[in-house]
Amino acid sequence: MLERLLLPEIKEMIQGARLHELQEALEPWPPAEIAKLINELDAEEELVVFRLLPRDLAAETFEYISNEKQQEILDSLTQDTSRLTHLLNDLSPDDRTALLEELPGTVAQRLISMLSPEERRITTTLLGYPEESIGRLMTPDYVALYKEWTVQQSLDYIRKHGKDSETLNMIYVVDEHGNLIDDFRVRRLLLADLSTPITALMDEQYISLKAYDDQELAIKVFRDYDRVALPVTDSRGMLIGIVTIDDVLDVAEAEATEDIHKIGGSDVLEKPYLNASFGNLVGTRSKWLIVLFLGQLLTATAMSHYESFIALVPILTIFIPLIISSGGNSGSQAATLIIRSLSIGEVKLRDWWQVIRREVLSGLVLGSILGFLGFMRVAAWEWFFGAYGSDWLIISLVVGTSLVGVVMWGTISGSMLPFILQRLGADPAASSAPFVATMVDVVGLVIYFTVAAIFMSGLAL
Repeated sequence: MLERLLLPEIKEMIQGARLHELQEALEPWPPAEIAKLINELDAEEELVVFRLLPRDLAAETFEYISNEKQQEILDSLTQDTSRLTHLLNDLSPDDRTALLEELPGTVAQRLISMLSPEERRITTTLLGYPEESIGRLMTPDYVALYKEWTVQQSLDYIRKHGKDSETLNMIYVVDEHGNLIDDFRVRRLLLADLSTPITALMDEQYISLKAYDDQELAIKVFRDYDRVALPVTDSRGMLIGIVTIDDVLDVAEAEATEDIHKIGGSDVLEKPYLNASFGNLVGTRSKWLIVLFLGQLLTATAMSHYESFIALVPILTIFIPLIISSGGNSGSQAATLIIRSLSIGEVKLRDWWQVIRREVLSGLVLGSILGFLGFMRVAAWEWFFGAYGSDWLIISLVVGTSLVGVVMWGTISGSMLPFILQRLGADPAASSAPFVATMVDVVGLVIYFTVAAIFMSGLAL
């Protein structure tokens, strides 16, 4: 059915008021596919489709819709209080929390007031955790068993209460005080004899998260332990919720997007590119552009310092773009590699000395390769075109040697700046590629003209 009903056909059915036919066509669709469809429709069309969905399917679909479309649907449903109330109460607690924290405070409060007492208590509890904490991601919908139970008692309990659980892949075991003491995959429970006590299935080896831990920790733990869900405890070890992989993947995507924006030399764009306002687009980029522009003024200052030398040997200006771009490129490469390694835990602050040793050697080798190419470029132009006269060898040595020094400086500064920022408590991604390139430009000019002064001392072309 998904392959037969295309977007133009759906739009035609809406325009032709063939809503009953559309409703029947959509009912077999998975919620994720319906959400994808709604994300592609116009505001009026998306509301028509959403209103056609049965209550349970609407709640499941809503969780897959983009934040912008969710808010549009909520705005449209404000007149239909009954349907809006059902929708909010049927959402899973973690997805409802993610939605409410994106809304203005007054709007969020009004929607919270529409929840049932139990759902309102859960929502206010989750919203009470710090914004970037795991508590905001967790859901209280899980199945926990007591260690004194048998497999038969446990299965009976799961049949009765399991329908409200976020996932049944993992089973959690608690003591009489509600403290988490173990977890295991449901497969182990299903394959055990009915009279087996839960304690016989336990190995007391489990991993859990704390509600006040940072969300980035959840990404690392899920990756390291290959889990689809992890339990969340309070400071005393009491089981208070679980976090599922789908929510953690959303966090990972948001973190990666934030780092990419910073590496590109701009502030984080909170909305999708096409949905962001023009003012927001300009605002997120202008600050760093101004900072980088001011940094480039140092480049002009450095060049003015060598003005008399440039006047004496004007041919040196030809190679300035070649020299500084090579240093900037090597610095950007190093910064990107180290920022990514720091963010996923491959490299720690204590590894800085090991990193700098590798980068010095890498910079020397890479600089030598580019230096050789630069030397050959000057030699080739002299050979074929006679471009540099009798002093071509000195010029080629200046270019080649400068490239070695500038590329080495680029790799060292690009790799060390993320360490420095993280040590100061800042985001390493803020040492963006444009920022590193600007810094390398200034020092690269100093290196270039210093090398030229040494090689060309007393020489006039």
